[in-house]
Amino acid sequence: MHKNLLGPDPTYLPDDHPDMSARVALENGDDLREVAAQFPASSHAWALLAREAMSEEDPVAAYAFARTGYHRGLDALRRAGWKGQGPIPADHVPNQGFLGALEALGDAAAAIGEDDEAERCRTFLTESTA
Repeated sequence: MHKNLLGPDPTYLPDDHPDMSARVALENGDDLREVAAQFPASSHAWALLAREAMSEEDPVAAYAFARTGYHRGLDALRRAGWKGQGPIPADHVPNQGFLGALEALGDAAAAIGEDDEAERCRTFLTESTA
């Protein structure tokens, strides 16, 4: 970790974040929906469900899944000290679920015509990973 002299310090979700257990379960071959039910605070599982729904051309379901992962991730970031701005490093594996949900939310929002939200998501993603 480094100290950012021009802005807030980066936020790192804890290494025991539910995304990590969800990742292990998925690597062990567990069903994605069962993993999301077992680890509902896992942004990673919700982001994957959103991507799956998008690939099945169901942007409404993708939007719902992505929004769930996004909000669960915001809750976790706030508990980790995030104050609504600052870096959320993408190279830190526990942060990747939230960032994936944010990206999926932007894509799903665009697919259903929520252009303002899609743009907000793209901006948020760019600013938080810069």
